[in-house]
Amino acid sequence: MDQITLGNVSVTRVREYYGSVDMEPHAFFPESSQDVWKDGVHWLAPHFLDSETNIVNSAIQTWLLRSEGKTILVDTGVGNHKERPYAPVWSHLRTNFLDNLARAGVRPEDVDIVINTHLHVDHVGWNTYLDGRQWTPTFPNATYLMPKDDFDFWNPANNHKPLLGRGNQNVFEDSVAPVHAAGQTLLWENSHRIDADLRLDAAPGHTPGSSVLTLTSGTDRAVFVGDMLHNPVQILEPDANSCFCEDPAGARATRREVLGWAADHNALVIPAHLGGHGAAEIVRKGDTFDIKGWAPFAPYSEQG
Repeated sequence: MDQITLGNVSVTRVREYYGSVDMEPHAFFPESSQDVWKDGVHWLAPHFLDSETNIVNSAIQTWLLRSEGKTILVDTGVGNHKERPYAPVWSHLRTNFLDNLARAGVRPEDVDIVINTHLHVDHVGWNTYLDGRQWTPTFPNATYLMPKDDFDFWNPANNHKPLLGRGNQNVFEDSVAPVHAAGQTLLWENSHRIDADLRLDAAPGHTPGSSVLTLTSGTDRAVFVGDMLHNPVQILEPDANSCFCEDPAGARATRREVLGWAADHNALVIPAHLGGHGAAEIVRKGDTFDIKGWAPFAPYSEQG
């Protein structure tokens, strides 16, 4: 199953990439414990960890929502043909993402809203495509919702010095600026109501403008958390940041706040990068959290 319905909103999982990210667990999550990986290998492998190579597996995917007659994309992955000199795993990809989107019944011109939860390399790539020598908005009729704090932070003109260093090089220029120049961006701050069922809220820490999308429809609840967590070990150990968090203390606080809300409201937690079943229901477990159950999305295989 690639689609579920939550209240009045349908949620479809659209794949760009699944497999190795060329990082061992303690490079990716330096604050995580040895025990969480050792004791959890029986359920982390193979979807979240390659137990033979000790390399983290991750998904790059877009969440396609249909709500109140609108077609909405949450994050747009890495994109094709992008020059990423300091993120070689994402450089010059040639994926069939647009074909996968078409199989979900969506053409680029059908998209009404694009949500970039933040402006990292693997969340904005399909904002644009290479048309000859020009980066052109992929979704010509869409409004692209971007957090203003991230737009300002990653704009090279502002000379910020990110923790990520040069890992985001070229991203603003080829995947953000062309959309803004085309007049298709809406730069929001603090909170932004999309419709009666969907609301964006600032959730800083991973980046200054990181955000979460909350779905509240009928009796169903879900929260699309972007990179607030990359791997389910961060549910069990919510203080374990990824190595990419710009504000480590802020990221921990945000993660605990959002996971606490999800546990208390029986909300499905939907990160950007989980393989396997893609999302989880969680419960409180003392001062941390545990996984109550997985969403019914079909797991990816690395090949399929």
